[in-house]
Amino acid sequence: MVKIPLATFKKLIKEVGGDMRVSNPAAKEMTVAVGEIGRKIAGDAVTFARHTGRKTVTEEDIKLAYKNLLDEK
Repeated sequence: MVKIPLATFKKLIKEVGGDMRVSNPAAKEMTVAVGEIGRKIAGDAVTFARHTGRKTVTEEDIKLAYKNLLDEK
């Protein structure tokens, strides 16, 4: 699994929150949430690629998987 620094997630949260401070536990929980969403998108994208007989996941597979995730909500 790719490790993304906590500072990256703190910056992301601060972009939205402005002058809000971000605790380390909050940033860690954000990594968990983003990881779960990323795994779901990746899994769906692989399924779409395999369904069409490809061994390569394309940008379109990712876009479709992301759209699919949003439509589930």
